[in-house]
Amino acid sequence: MEDMGDIGVLIGESFDPGVMRRAREHEYESRSGSDNLEGASGDNQDTRGNKSRRKKKKYHRHTPYQIQELEASFKENPHPDEKARLDLGKKLSLESKQVKFWFQNRRTQMKNQLERHENSILKQEHDKLRIENMAIKEAMRNPICSNCGGPAILGEISLEEHHLRIENARLRDELNRICVLADRFLGRPLPSLAGSIPAGLELAVGRNGFGGLSSVDTALPMGLDFSNGASNALPVFPPSRPEVGTPCFDIPFERSMFPELALAAMDELVKLAQIDNPLWFKSIDGGGEALNLDEYMRTFRPCIDMKPSGFITEATKATGTVIINSMALVQTLMDADRWVEMFPCMVGRATTLDVISNGMGGTRNGALQLMYAELQVPSPLVPVRQMKFLRFCKQHAEGVWAVVDVSIDTIREGSNAHTFVNCRRLPSGFIVLDIPNGYSKVTWVEHSEYDESAVHQLYQPLVRSGMGFGAERWVATLQRQCEGLAVLMSSSISSDDHAVITPNGRRSVANLAQRMTRNFCSGICATVHQWEVVQVGSVGEDVRLMVRKSVGNSGEPPGVVLSATTAVWMPVSHQRLFDFLRNEQLRRQWDVLSPDGPMQHMVHIAKGQDHGNSIYLLRASATDASANQNSMVILQETCTDASGSLIVYAAVDMPAMNVVINGGDSYCVAFFPSGFAIVPDCVPDSGGPDNCNGTLTKEDSRVAAMDPY
Repeated sequence: MEDMGDIGVLIGESFDPGVMRRAREHEYESRSGSDNLEGASGDNQDTRGNKSRRKKKKYHRHTPYQIQELEASFKENPHPDEKARLDLGKKLSLESKQVKFWFQNRRTQMKNQLERHENSILKQEHDKLRIENMAIKEAMRNPICSNCGGPAILGEISLEEHHLRIENARLRDELNRICVLADRFLGRPLPSLAGSIPAGLELAVGRNGFGGLSSVDTALPMGLDFSNGASNALPVFPPSRPEVGTPCFDIPFERSMFPELALAAMDELVKLAQIDNPLWFKSIDGGGEALNLDEYMRTFRPCIDMKPSGFITEATKATGTVIINSMALVQTLMDADRWVEMFPCMVGRATTLDVISNGMGGTRNGALQLMYAELQVPSPLVPVRQMKFLRFCKQHAEGVWAVVDVSIDTIREGSNAHTFVNCRRLPSGFIVLDIPNGYSKVTWVEHSEYDESAVHQLYQPLVRSGMGFGAERWVATLQRQCEGLAVLMSSSISSDDHAVITPNGRRSVANLAQRMTRNFCSGICATVHQWEVVQVGSVGEDVRLMVRKSVGNSGEPPGVVLSATTAVWMPVSHQRLFDFLRNEQLRRQWDVLSPDGPMQHMVHIAKGQDHGNSIYLLRASATDASANQNSMVILQETCTDASGSLIVYAAVDMPAMNVVINGGDSYCVAFFPSGFAIVPDCVPDSGGPDNCNGTLTKEDSRVAAMDPY
């Protein structure tokens, strides 16, 4: 019975010992075990001699001691080598070939026993399936209603019910996959959701409740919401509907794959943002860092797919200190409207298409949403970058947050010549760290791929350097905007107008100026309103004329709006041109709205330590200017940072401005803004210290041509 241990290990606990005993008896009777014919076995017997001699050979049975030792050796090593067989034969007074043949026969015996046992099990299973099949056929011939006990009337399974079964099976698989991803989000497994799924749909074969099939609710969750903790059941999100005017693109990924894509993008962003990373090197202008593409390709696998042919890569990194805490910055980026307000010159418009997760514990940790945005450079020669992307927020430590974007757009060919459709946003975003006194340290990474042929040659160096859409521009704009908000919210900041304007009045004027600047930038890029391009044969490619109707638009006079935009290169430095255009004493040299004499300040609101970031209310300084209180005045805002400068102005009615100055609604003032956008040309100059040959200037003017009524 020593063989029982080996067989039990090999075939499991279901082995029947009776089968073993019968098998052993059969094998001993066939003399394939421990009985030897003069130490020979099978085909290895000596065939020399006559038949009478073979009849005289005798079988020699091994002694119990020899069998015990052979069995023990077989357990340790079923395939002994020649040396082991010699040692074992010497120990048991057997020849090497006797030991060899015994091991061969023992292995054959084990194999036959296993095969017989497997056949026996298969036969039992086959018989069991036959019995079940017969029972099912009988039940189908005579169905019984589970409610009344009477015969059930079967109905045919409709195609819709069949599709529902398939869909429910797919949704269950998707739910399991989402739970796995949620585990990665939270760092701990979610509780089982089987008990929380209501039985809302009976998928029975007949209408009388033919049993055997489980019920599944079709309203399975399609997203995650951790707002009340991980123990809550996953909610059902309503289907998202993009805002009117937002292009509707097909999403190339299943919605359930968004969390996995977001996690991969977050992992890449964290690695890219590390300090002293060999993936980055100082850019030529010294203002930021550029990506080492060769090292990047060796380190990361593509998050979405390979770069399309003809595309070029734009990847930059910048770091700066900002007057805002990490939580406030995260809340701003996760709200589409507040994001546009924070970056009015860069984000033409944005909307949240779908919320996959609101975060957990009442915070934005784990928040994931699908967004659409149009990013812009204030120039008619740089097409707008339309993109649909995921935005994922995660808290990595106390006071350390990260927000990452990754595009899900497919490459499309658009009919709109002013829309940059051939652009993909690779993992981009920022990591923010709280530091003392309400400040934060922000590390921003921008990584995208685009078709450079759609950009005018005059602006290709600017976009390629990252000064158009790169990290340095995002950080510079964020610093300027946060500084301006801090100054406006403070009651201790003194200004030239402090004696005549209240804090509420300053904020109202600032809101009006913000709307004016945003309308100016969106008008250049045609991102908010639907403009129609006017084709004029004698106008060059650097000039664009557009027209649209203004009907019922708050803050705009009614009429047909004509916009004229042009771009020009000037052989002067960025700062010199900016100082010239914002000097009210020199305004009459270029502004047709200005009188012959110089202008003077009525109101001056500083938005930072740099006097270039200010809001002005200007009027003519002539001696008779005060005689007419209903005369037009000029509202002007100037903005400047490392990436460029803006000078935006509009003629406004003085009585309406008095309402705003006193803290009233800024939308009571209607205007059409005009102005200049100034950026360095970013063409290296070997003879100049500032790495620029000149300045690129965009001028935009808008007027109401006629009343549509």
